[in-house]
Amino acid sequence: MINRLSLLAASGTPFLLISDFKAEKLLVYTDEELKTNDIAFSFTPSTQLNSTSLQIAPMDFKTYKKNFNTIIEHIKAGETYLLNYTCSTPITTNLSLHEIYNKAHAKFKLRYKDDFVCFSPERFIKIEQSTISTYPMKGTIDASIENAKAKILSNEKEMAEHIMVVDLLRNDLGIIAKEIKVEDFRYVEHLKTGNKELLQVSSKITGQLPRDWRKNFGEIIAALLPAGSITGTPKRSTVKIIETVEAHKRGFFTGVFGYFDGENFDSAVMIRFIENNNGNLIYKSGGGITIDSSSTNEYQEMLDKIYIP
Repeated sequence: MINRLSLLAASGTPFLLISDFKAEKLLVYTDEELKTNDIAFSFTPSTQLNSTSLQIAPMDFKTYKKNFNTIIEHIKAGETYLLNYTCSTPITTNLSLHEIYNKAHAKFKLRYKDDFVCFSPERFIKIEQSTISTYPMKGTIDASIENAKAKILSNEKEMAEHIMVVDLLRNDLGIIAKEIKVEDFRYVEHLKTGNKELLQVSSKITGQLPRDWRKNFGEIIAALLPAGSITGTPKRSTVKIIETVEAHKRGFFTGVFGYFDGENFDSAVMIRFIENNNGNLIYKSGGGITIDSSSTNEYQEMLDKIYIP
């Protein structure tokens, strides 16, 4: 499939790419193939805002804290410095995945058949001409909190977490690009979450690819996955810890999806994710944990990210 990606990109053939978390399962659909598959995607935010209530049955805090403490022990042992810990939460809604996709207001949306739907606020990479950009998103706060923007930007734990992810993605881009720059460091975006608003902190990192990057597009994607913003650092050892501490298999959750239009490529990280598990809907969410993290705060952040916008 890596070779097919490169061949399609080199020939200027538009396609949709969907990858699972570890890039072990890559799905590629040309525009013609999309016509015969029940798949929908969008890279243009809708203007219609909807609010949908959910009933949730989250992991209890005692279980969460036990796993949180295990992660902290791995951090103390020097096996990871930042780990993005995620949980599965059963949800109940009267909406189908098709309806959730149609109603959700988000920068990036994907519905894959009746298997899962994603409405992500986080871009993975964007390639325009020969410039590649990535936009790590780390740091979340309820916008209704007094002086929320100042608090999230001055929070030492959030600052440290964000710096680690930016450094990781600078290194990742350095594998396949040159002239790596952090063009915009820790800017704040507003995210509507149905019944509340969140502030999310992001950065923009760019690099320069060779002019013939399309011939090696498959290798570029393979080198960058899994996405550093939803794994942690160092990436390889952190992924191994994730597989032991998380109670679920991530599957396509925290993978990426992207569209090549014949010249350029845009993509998103598959967070804000609902999975259909034999008729039961499961919402997967989480957040980054460092040595300075609070189990109470991280548990609340995991819950705050359970919404349909």
